[in-house]
Amino acid sequence: MGARTVLVLEDEALIRWSTVEVLIKAGCNVLEAETGVEALAYLHQHEVDVVVADVNLPGKLSGLDVGKLAQLARPRLKVVVTSGDQVPEGSQMPPNSVFLAKPYRPHQLCAAVEA
Repeated sequence: MGARTVLVLEDEALIRWSTVEVLIKAGCNVLEAETGVEALAYLHQHEVDVVVADVNLPGKLSGLDVGKLAQLARPRLKVVVTSGDQVPEGSQMPPNSVFLAKPYRPHQLCAAVEA
């Protein structure tokens, strides 16, 4: 896959851990965030190529919000939106994004990050 920097935004620790492990094994540099505010701070401090963001997060910012805000500053940023209980409509999705339903397989995650 190559040395992309991926920010994993997931509030459920086990899902975050397994997602990070898959991406590290695929050769990615990985940052982890549990909330939207934490994710935005990382995005201001680091060069990130891809954000993998769960839709439902604690706090006021959803993964969709984070993706849209991040792309205002970095229009080429790729966003992979994930959820186990809802499928966002096209108009809800950040530009240049893809949706990945949970539970997903490691190869599906890698393909979404690489696409």
